[in-house]
Amino acid sequence: MIYADRNGNRMEKTTGQDRFLEYIYGHTLTRMMLKPLLGSKVSRLGGKVLDSRVSRLLIPSFVRKNQIDLSIYEKKHYSSYNDFFTRKILAEERPIDGRKEVLISPCDGKVTVCPIRRDGFFLIKQTQYTVRSLLKDEKLAKRYEGGTAYIIRLTVDDYHRYCYVADGVKSAQRKIRGVFHTVNPVANDYAPIYKMNTREYCLVQTEELGTVLQMEVGALMVGRIKNHKRKVSVVHRGEEKGMFEFGGSTVVLLTEPGKVQTDEDLVRNSATGAETLVKMGEKIGEKYQKEPFSGEN
Repeated sequence: MIYADRNGNRMEKTTGQDRFLEYIYGHTLTRMMLKPLLGSKVSRLGGKVLDSRVSRLLIPSFVRKNQIDLSIYEKKHYSSYNDFFTRKILAEERPIDGRKEVLISPCDGKVTVCPIRRDGFFLIKQTQYTVRSLLKDEKLAKRYEGGTAYIIRLTVDDYHRYCYVADGVKSAQRKIRGVFHTVNPVANDYAPIYKMNTREYCLVQTEELGTVLQMEVGALMVGRIKNHKRKVSVVHRGEEKGMFEFGGSTVVLLTEPGKVQTDEDLVRNSATGAETLVKMGEKIGEKYQKEPFSGEN
């Protein structure tokens, strides 16, 4: 995996989990053996285990292995592993950029920016998607053709709560049922995971940034995407939208053409195959500024 931070530093890191998933997804037989684990029943069963009191025994080793700094989280006695996994961070650790013309990251994670062609096609790590297949809504998909997709991938060591990216009015939540592939890029090389996995989205209508689509994608062992507001509501940038339970997961943002100008470092890193490390609340784009008319023909 190639990562870049917001200061321009690049790093390459491959974990044991990455190598394991490469083996599983890289062979036909092991992919077939994985299929029974992708269904909602297995995910629900895993969720029940991780909700149990005995699952607390997993917490100390997870903290050590992933070098989690618990001092930046609210102090709490955790009743289960999932209770720990969805721990809440101290507000001062995730300052929110309050400028109305700015698009903020909804979560911590690794972001890839994908331009959407006018015919609705876009690429995520060389795997082709269409907005229509992602949303299962042909009319809505047309709104984002020619726009931009932000794929923000969370790993188990990330903060797993997420927020609204701007002030506005949100639509009701829409859920699309599917399976639960891992969202590790390895899986995306072999299966179009973002149009296969269970996902949920809403539209946030804003004054400055157009209508932003915000989608949460479930992943292997993430059977529960917990959104707080399910109906039409007024929302505010930085307001907590919801949380993921155990595992890796993804938030996808879609912006309309001519509405949001993506930060240049994200565009540059994505074009060279690197995911950019971002934190919830930091700027990832801004209101699109049209080029001034020069008067020349």
